[in-house]
Amino acid sequence: MDIQTLGSFFMWCTILNAGLLGFSFLMLAYAGDFVYRMHGKWFPMPREKFNGVVYSFIGFYKILLIVFNAVPWIALEIMK
Repeated sequence: MDIQTLGSFFMWCTILNAGLLGFSFLMLAYAGDFVYRMHGKWFPMPREKFNGVVYSFIGFYKILLIVFNAVPWIALEIMK
């Protein structure tokens, strides 16, 4: 596998994961009550704890996106 193919792979991984992260954020920002009600049926917990868990997950996902998608893509772009 050459550097250009690998760079293209990481670019699309970054784009798709950033889109998923953005979609998740928008769903929680504008439809948070709906998401809480849906998940509350399966996992009963107070709203404050739900907010903490969800925002911790989004923060962790963002860190993973940067470390495992964006940084390798940028490094490969620099190498080209």
